[in-house]
Amino acid sequence: MAKITKTEEEVRQQNVAEAVSKTELFFKQYGKFIYSCVFAVLAIALIVLLYNHLYLQPKKVQATDEMIKAEQWFSAGEYELALNGDGNSLGFADILNQYGSKAGEAIYLYTGICQLQTGAFEEALASLKKYNGEDPILLSRAQACTGDAYVELEQYDKAIACYEKAAATVDNALAAAYLLKAGIAAEANGDNAKALSFYKTIKDQWGNAPEAMEIDKYITRIETAE
Repeated sequence: MAKITKTEEEVRQQNVAEAVSKTELFFKQYGKFIYSCVFAVLAIALIVLLYNHLYLQPKKVQATDEMIKAEQWFSAGEYELALNGDGNSLGFADILNQYGSKAGEAIYLYTGICQLQTGAFEEALASLKKYNGEDPILLSRAQACTGDAYVELEQYDKAIACYEKAAATVDNALAAAYLLKAGIAAEANGDNAKALSFYKTIKDQWGNAPEAMEIDKYITRIETAE
């Protein structure tokens, strides 16, 4: 190792001293600003922590508790009660208004289906389009229910697109049910060729699905008409 001369050591010490001096000067000039920024970050982090612990989590628990009765009505097919409540227990609409999605994404799906079942088709579309769950079964149902609302509004092109999307979302026999809906909507829209393609897809790809058992009558009806 090369021997460090006294001159080199003096230069090194001088450089260190200058660096320390510059650092001290920097903190003298900007120290208050830096400490203010650090304090602000810590304060924000504390506020977020307190918000989650003292407000958000309790609200989630309350929203989930409120959902229990509405879900019971929903399971029993009491869609009006499930949507609007009975004056004592809240329905999905009131839960959504009070808590938003704190009870989970399912609130949009529940609300949309209830609105669909009670004839509020435009409102159902608005609710169902907000559902953004990750479960493919529930997501496909939301897409299919959106299609149902469009059918009720006689917007068949949009309905067909929703049913196709629903069928593509799931990789099981539920796809056959959605394709059948798409075929019926295509027939209502006057597009028998498109309807026939949906029916044949059910026959060829989903032969074990319940919908496939009677799909020949749909195919025959169109082919005979042609």
